[in-house]
Amino acid sequence: MSALKTVAIVGAGLVGSGWALVFARAGAAVRVYDADASLRARAPARIRQMLQDMQGAGLIADVEAPLSRITICDTLPEAVGAADYIQESVLERVDVKTAVCTEIDAAMRADAICGSSSSGIPASAFTEGLAKRNRFLVAHPVNPPHLVPLVELVPAPWTDAGILPQLRQAMEGWGQAPIVVNAEIEGFILNRLQGALLNEAWALYEAGLASAKDIDLTVSKGLGLRWAFMGPFETIDLNAPGGIADYSARLAPLYHNIAVSRANPQPWSQKAISSAETERRETLPADKLQERTDWRNRRLMALVAHLRAQPE
Repeated sequence: MSALKTVAIVGAGLVGSGWALVFARAGAAVRVYDADASLRARAPARIRQMLQDMQGAGLIADVEAPLSRITICDTLPEAVGAADYIQESVLERVDVKTAVCTEIDAAMRADAICGSSSSGIPASAFTEGLAKRNRFLVAHPVNPPHLVPLVELVPAPWTDAGILPQLRQAMEGWGQAPIVVNAEIEGFILNRLQGALLNEAWALYEAGLASAKDIDLTVSKGLGLRWAFMGPFETIDLNAPGGIADYSARLAPLYHNIAVSRANPQPWSQKAISSAETERRETLPADKLQERTDWRNRRLMALVAHLRAQPE
């Protein structure tokens, strides 16, 4: 078990609740706070249901043990004061994160660590004025974090360098798959990779080259099957007899030509967004979005259970 044994969650929405499961299932004592009293009141039932879903998928053996390690707190200092590690998961806005991290800074111990679930805002944007700013960094998960283990650890320029190996080891102990981003960059690693694919998908769609459904199928029935267990470098290493060098000799010019053809990227147009929205709502009515999200999570659980059962 990690030396970071008591964890505070600040922000009990979908991401914060998922984080609570990550830490509690690994044996940590978890203290959860949200400024919204109604969200705090709903959190135990939501977390119990999420644990029951995981149990049904064979991902955990017991619901009550991890649930017993989660405490809902009525104030931020109550949650944060005793914590070795704090996971901030509030709204993705600089002003909101600045205000909340200022409260955390005042309540946390001098030796505690605070990771932000920020998806793209660097920690330097909301921690510069904090007294303990050297204890803050980004710890960006993939949603939902209790099913998708990747965590991006991104330090601010002033983050204590000793935090990174400590938190990386702790995240691995909690069952996550942390990576270290060596310097702040907009979008970090995951969203820059995802953004490259999204931008090309939108460009192809707006050009009328394929429907949104068919572009989705290209990933779900093609690229995504390999990407479920391999990254892009290993993929190309195995896609030519001589490995990466051989693949590059064969296909690097093609990819360069594709990149050059997108040398003047355009914002996603409102016309294309409206068209894709219409196409998606014909397939999935708006009132079925939550139902389909639940379906996605069940599929993720089944995939995680399958991957766990396979040899490395």
